[in-house]
Amino acid sequence: MLRRPLIVLGALTALMSAGYGAMFALLGDYRDRYGIPESQLGLVIGTGFLSGFVSQLLVAPLADRGSARRVVLIGSAAYFGGTLLMGTSTTVGPMIAGRLVMGLGVGAASPAMKRIVILADRAHLGHSLGVLLALDVGGFAAGPALAAGLAGPFGLKAPFVVIATASAAVMVLAARLPLGEARGDRVPRLAFDLLGQRAFLATLALGCSVFAMIGVFDALWSVAMKDLGAARWLSSLGITLFALPIVLFGPRGGRLAQRVGPFRLAVLGLAAATVCMTSYGLVGSAVAMFTVAMVHSTSDAFTVSSTSVAAGMVVGAERQASAQGMMGGAQTLTAGGVSAASGWLYQHHGRSTAYVAGAAAMTAMWVAGAVLARPVWRLRGPVVEARTAVPSGA
Repeated sequence: MLRRPLIVLGALTALMSAGYGAMFALLGDYRDRYGIPESQLGLVIGTGFLSGFVSQLLVAPLADRGSARRVVLIGSAAYFGGTLLMGTSTTVGPMIAGRLVMGLGVGAASPAMKRIVILADRAHLGHSLGVLLALDVGGFAAGPALAAGLAGPFGLKAPFVVIATASAAVMVLAARLPLGEARGDRVPRLAFDLLGQRAFLATLALGCSVFAMIGVFDALWSVAMKDLGAARWLSSLGITLFALPIVLFGPRGGRLAQRVGPFRLAVLGLAAATVCMTSYGLVGSAVAMFTVAMVHSTSDAFTVSSTSVAAGMVVGAERQASAQGMMGGAQTLTAGGVSAASGWLYQHHGRSTAYVAGAAAMTAMWVAGAVLARPVWRLRGPVVEARTAVPSGA
């Protein structure tokens, strides 16, 4: 059953992702209308990822110190302001500032929102995290459609104004949520001590494998499809349809992870994703690549939320925002580095090398995660508080 915190915070998650989706869809328009070169647009995008990384590490842990609601609201307010600034900018300086603030806001709010929904119903945290994942992906997929529908008749700022206004309305609802603000005893200011826990390191390795996959896919999909002779509509349809199974089956995947065990499911899903990633580099046509992507997306729909579920199960209630923030920061850094490396490999060594190298990087991470997860490999089912105190050696 969807509880009120999950509904409200899920809507806020979707709106934050929609802003990113709209921004990515309109980058070409900013270039053509305002004369901003691709290199500077790349700086705009990179600034947001960097600020999100910093925020997830430094700000998100405050939610574990009795300030979960405050972190969500301050993060949402920052996102609101950054989105408006991004939408109304016509030069690169304000755009960078807007993207910086957007990244800070989302990086702070997202782990805090995960903490809230996990603690609202720990027995069903898999379902809750699956819902957030589905809404996150759905919001990002809806952003380009919203941009296309509003930017043409009303100007480039219209999608951002609409998304920011809707976010402000949901913020009002979030401010009224009945949230427990219990503070854990002696909660550290930062989350780096979690790296001493073997079980959490396992989730981190598996989660970074997921984002290595995302980094390769995002960097190479469009150019690879174009080089294989695909029509633009087929390439765009592939991106949309890749997101659809996750939107439809994300909650079911979260429940499955908790029922059968998040480590088992994550390794199974990542092994399947590695086969698909390798296949992208070996197939000989755009239609074949599209077909592999549909198999890949269906597998991800049921498995990709398992890493967040694993973190929710191995880390104690008092450290949930810290854990989710640490994982999100590591994933952001991984995706950025792998994306840049994949583009370089594709340009200088070709499609096969780039995708096979990406598959190898993924494999190294999920194998490391599987080895580290051996003491908690069978972990599954409803969370009991005794389970949350995983020893640092486990």
